[in-house]
Amino acid sequence: MAKPRSQPNYLAGPYLDRLALLRKDEAQLRAALANPATLFVPVWRAHSFISKGAIASAQSLTAGFVVGEEQLGAVDPAELILLGEFRGQLCFAVEIDSTDAPLLWAHAEFRDLRSIAGELPRDEAGLLAYARAMMLWRERHRFCGRCGSPTLAAQGGHIRVCSNPGCAIQQFPRIDPAVIVLITDGERALLGRQATWAAGRYSTIAGFVEPGESLEDAVAREVREETGVEVDVVEYHSSQPWPFPASLMLGFTAHATTTAIHLADAELEDARWLTRAQLAAGEVSMPTPHSISFRLIEDWYDAQSATPLRDEPGARLWTSPPR
Repeated sequence: MAKPRSQPNYLAGPYLDRLALLRKDEAQLRAALANPATLFVPVWRAHSFISKGAIASAQSLTAGFVVGEEQLGAVDPAELILLGEFRGQLCFAVEIDSTDAPLLWAHAEFRDLRSIAGELPRDEAGLLAYARAMMLWRERHRFCGRCGSPTLAAQGGHIRVCSNPGCAIQQFPRIDPAVIVLITDGERALLGRQATWAAGRYSTIAGFVEPGESLEDAVAREVREETGVEVDVVEYHSSQPWPFPASLMLGFTAHATTTAIHLADAELEDARWLTRAQLAAGEVSMPTPHSISFRLIEDWYDAQSATPLRDEPGARLWTSPPR
């Protein structure tokens, strides 16, 4: 059984009270929008609003919040999405609909969250990821998949309802479950790399769950398809929301019953077995510490090493986030 983890994976955790009951209370939602202390999280073309710190010794990047509606200009209240209560204040996601990124204030800009999430405070990174995921879902569900009619927002933006009275189907935020697994034979871990990655980058094996498939079956299938290795003793480790665009990464460990590698489906360019000594020596570059991929590798490594993986001077990490 995996050892207890001291804190949730990055982008996860109790950083927000989602206030699900408030979504159904239109009067309270209107009052919240009129409150000058309400926070707004702007999203522009799936990019998050980031404030650049002026003090080098402090947190260099933080989330950019807009307090009150005035600075946002004309905003359709029906298009706002209630995120919940963040640091004691109600918070909404708001889409900035413009060709060019607006300059809301100096020393702030819209950035791709995937490239800078690890530089943000944990709670702010989680909030921005949530806002981004909700905006991407809404953008892709503006029309009914059954009859093609426009959809309308309901319950604080968490439901899209078909505007056709004869249809009126409801759509809810989509989440794509994906398994991600560290396979070991005891002394070695199996890592792979895609051809599009920079030279030297390796990560754990991952893939989407298919309809009618259990998580354990998905683990065994993905490992077999991508590497040819057979596994047993599939154990759940932890999960991580990964809104790029809408994944939930479900982390596992698995024991290999075979070790011969066969790259059958061309998903990976290479896969190899690596010992703890090889990882510590930097033979491959591992995912960044804010990813669940690294968490899986780290927990396995640290379980049998006197020196934590993060403290190994020769260990190498990706310079930008993995999948």
